[in-house]
Amino acid sequence: MDDEGYMKMAIDLSEIAMGRTSPNPMVGAVLVKHDRVIGFGAHLQAGTAHAEIHALTMAGEEARGSTLYVTLEPCAHHGRTPPCAPAVAAAGVRRVVIAVEDPFHLVAGRGVAILRSAGIEVSLGCLAAEASRSNEVYLHYARTGRPFVILKLAATLDGRIADQTGQRMTITGPEAQLEVHRLRNVVDVIAVGVGTVLADDPLLTTRLAQGGRSPVRVIFDRSLRTPVFAQVVQDRSAPTIIVCDDTAEPGRIKSLEEMGVEVWALPASEQDNAGRVRHALRALAERGLMHVLVEGGSTVAAAFIQADCVDRLWFFHAPTLLCGGIPAVSGSALSAACAGLSLRDVHWRTVGSDSLMTATPERRDPGQQSGSGNGRDQDAGGGDHVHGID
Repeated sequence: MDDEGYMKMAIDLSEIAMGRTSPNPMVGAVLVKHDRVIGFGAHLQAGTAHAEIHALTMAGEEARGSTLYVTLEPCAHHGRTPPCAPAVAAAGVRRVVIAVEDPFHLVAGRGVAILRSAGIEVSLGCLAAEASRSNEVYLHYARTGRPFVILKLAATLDGRIADQTGQRMTITGPEAQLEVHRLRNVVDVIAVGVGTVLADDPLLTTRLAQGGRSPVRVIFDRSLRTPVFAQVVQDRSAPTIIVCDDTAEPGRIKSLEEMGVEVWALPASEQDNAGRVRHALRALAERGLMHVLVEGGSTVAAAFIQADCVDRLWFFHAPTLLCGGIPAVSGSALSAACAGLSLRDVHWRTVGSDSLMTATPERRDPGQQSGSGNGRDQDAGGGDHVHGID
């Protein structure tokens, strides 16, 4: 097998832990000697051994003179675990093949420098595009300092979300709903507007036959209308955060906090909807939460677009024609936000009876993407309905 074959094996290993490593990257490693795999590993969770260490431990003394294939540059700093680059050098590895350099400021070439100073041959860029796609959430987080955001929308074939009476309806089929639960299983945060909570009383949890992890729930609710009896408040299977204005009634804040909800009261005079989004994303990033799914609320969806903070769009189209009723986009806050929005990397696929379009919105204001990433081993320190944010 050649370098690309072994690197593909390392990428596949890294994806075992998809959605479980925040705020760290997914990393896979394979040790090869005389065309034989002698060790392999993946980083499974922040605070636990990194992929390279698993591979070296498996190989033992055989690691001397071997070649290491790793999807991301070995770390060079002490976090909750010791650095990997010195461990690789101490093990006597002869050659290291790296797919992608780590942009995190405490690594960023330092791992490569340590290896080369130890006399190890280092090759960079093997299957870099594939490894970058696999680890795009972490790479975005490390480079920009904010979470990677997916906006999910759903509508009928003629772009409707409800009939002419405004009656809520389930738009997508069971296969599409299952796909959304799979997505929830690998994100850190799910965000909706209070309108979705009031209309649907969703749990916003992951429900898969094999179990799964439920993300942190974030509700954008300026005037704090979320009822204490709402499922997102009563259910303790995942944390709930409500983002409101500092003009919200203190008694409401106290009641929700007594139920275990965390309330973020932002200055009403200083924050528009897009500002609330940016503030919330910064706070989530500081907690090492680097993957956000926005699922409900036309106003909250519009706010994320206006803030230029949508990195991937998921838009389900159901094979149904209502020929009237409430539109998903036109005539709403989302309509103004989407005006002139360009998409790239557009892909269509069939999910059950529905069609799913995934695309990347073009950045409107590159300046909003700047920031210092928190990065690797920060160990160092509803439904388909569209409702309003408030």
